[in-house]
Amino acid sequence: MRYHQAVHMKKLLWVIAILAPLVVLAEVFVLPPAVESRFNRTLAQPPYSASKSAIDLHSQLTIVDLHADSLLWGRNLLRRSSVGHVDVPRLIQGNVALQVFTVVTKIPKHLNLDRNGSDTDEVTDLAIAEAWPPSTWGSLKERALYQAHRLEDMSRESNGKLLVIRTSDDLAKFLELRRKQKGIVGALIGLEGAHALAGDVNNLDALFDAGYRLISPTHFFDNELAGSSTGIRKGGLTPMGRELVRRMESRHMVIDLAHASVATVEDVTAIATKPVLVSHTGVRGTCDNARNLSDREIQAVAKTGGVVGIGYWRTAVCGEDARAIAKAIRHAANVGGVDHVGIGSDFDGSTTMPFDTTGLVQITDALLHEGFTDREIRLIMGENSLRVLREVLP
Repeated sequence: MRYHQAVHMKKLLWVIAILAPLVVLAEVFVLPPAVESRFNRTLAQPPYSASKSAIDLHSQLTIVDLHADSLLWGRNLLRRSSVGHVDVPRLIQGNVALQVFTVVTKIPKHLNLDRNGSDTDEVTDLAIAEAWPPSTWGSLKERALYQAHRLEDMSRESNGKLLVIRTSDDLAKFLELRRKQKGIVGALIGLEGAHALAGDVNNLDALFDAGYRLISPTHFFDNELAGSSTGIRKGGLTPMGRELVRRMESRHMVIDLAHASVATVEDVTAIATKPVLVSHTGVRGTCDNARNLSDREIQAVAKTGGVVGIGYWRTAVCGEDARAIAKAIRHAANVGGVDHVGIGSDFDGSTTMPFDTTGLVQITDALLHEGFTDREIRLIMGENSLRVLREVLP
């Protein structure tokens, strides 16, 4: 009997030895794309149509998208994908000059637009499924560093098609190169929520060295630094948060007020000495909810010399096409001035979008229909954001 049990156990161990690698491979190569296909959807598939005047103008723009969460999903962004909204080939096709890749380190479960706590996390499961290093499984700081290193690795492997921007000099050289060579994309690294500092503002140095140049104090929940628009208490800057603002400005890093509570927006814009951004948002004037900016907040950002980046998803614009995006941009321009409006898609941010990044010409078309001049469209689609980056970056 013991002999048969031993043989059975031996067979079982062989089966486990054979299946275990297959399970790991399935988790790495099958599960993440399947999850992303569920969360990052596109309503209309390419190619996208637009008027001839829009196509002609779009080809002349220097486009800056202030926000995409593409690094979260583990794709090789150097390869064109049928999943998600952004990769380098599609950015080049859409004539995007500069993409801000914003890193997510923690997302609460049962996410909503009212009250989110910080005691649960969806990213841990995704990090394990995508085979991130074990050091990232329990450390938000390590998650931030890992995703920044991935972007740097892709840049090195891109044969010059993807260039990471760290300084204003980098930016100037990139733009000059792109005038001669269209098929390249610049990338900036941003951080969605300063909870990745792990409660220690001194960790800002490590993030800066890893390439981070934009940081928002909060994401979906309140943290040790500030209140979130969808947090529980929704307070303003804490003493640690004020220290973060001071250190970011001294480091020439851009403060991003996306997801910030009303009190946090008020506190930051009151003490900021340099322009701030709101990388991706809607406006309450066209889509009234707690996630979007009031007219007062738009004006506060504009007074710093900053830019409000209008997003494309339904909660931002209360619509599912480029016309809704253009209407939100019109409202922001009317309230804060056309020099203080940009675009921040929130592509690959667990969002359903009207188009992927190859379809941005439809925004150009909708802005023409909205009555914006060619010069104003150039400002909105990128030049306003470039002005802020030139002024703030080291």
